[in-house]
This record gives sequence, structure tokens and C-alpha cells, in this order.
Amino acid sequence: MAETKTAAAKLDETEPPDSDSPEADSLGALEERIRRTVELVTSARAERDRAIKERDHAMAEMHLAIQAREQAYAERDAAVEAGAVAQKASGEVAGEVQKLHGEIERMRGERKQVRVRIEKLLGQMDLLSGQ
Repeated sequence: MAETKTAAAKLDETEPPDSDSPEADSLGALEERIRRTVELVTSARAERDRAIKERDHAMAEMHLAIQAREQAYAERDAAVEAGAVAQKASGEVAGEVQKLHGEIERMRGERKQVRVRIEKLLGQMDLLSGQ
């Protein structure tokens, strides 16, 4: 727009050759109206181009935000699924732990019975060896 004003300033510096005639006044007025119209059109085009760039920038930002949101949703869904799998595995592990505790208690009972039998046998061996 600065270039347009510079060109307009140059137009203002030049005066029509015969400024006293009515034709020269109407020609000068017409030139001034044309110059202002050109400035307005140039300014409007520059404003339109700036608005288009702003719109394109905003659209690009919006698309990035949508992609980020979709990625966040996907990550959330994956975390929820992983949590469900972990909870199921935790339930299975808890069942297995309970089963192993029961087995340990059963083996302790068997060990106690074996110890009692061995003590009886040792006692009988002592009796036999003492005779």
C-alpha cells in the first residue's frame, strides 16, 4: 500500500497542462477519482488476501487440534482397554494365588501327618533296638 501512496503522491505533484480550463478541472477530478478507486481496489485486495491467509492459518490450526483430539481419544481408549485387561489378569492371578494358598495348607497338613508317622516309626525303632 505504501507503493500505491507513493505513486499517488507522484500523480498529485503533476498538474494538468492548462489548469484554467473547465476540461482540465474535470479531467483532473476524473484522474483523482480513478486514483482513489485504484487505491481502494488495491487496499481491498490486500485486505482480502490477508483475510484468506488468516482463514487458512485458522483452518490449519483447527485440523491440528482435531488430529490431537483424535489421538488423545485413541490413547484414552487404549488405556481403558489395557486397564480392563489388567483387571481381568488381576482377577485371574488372585484366583491362582488363592488356589496356591489352599495347596500350601494341604501340603502342610500332609507334612504334619508324615512327621507324626516318622516319629511313631522312630519310636518303634527305638523300642525294637532297646529290646
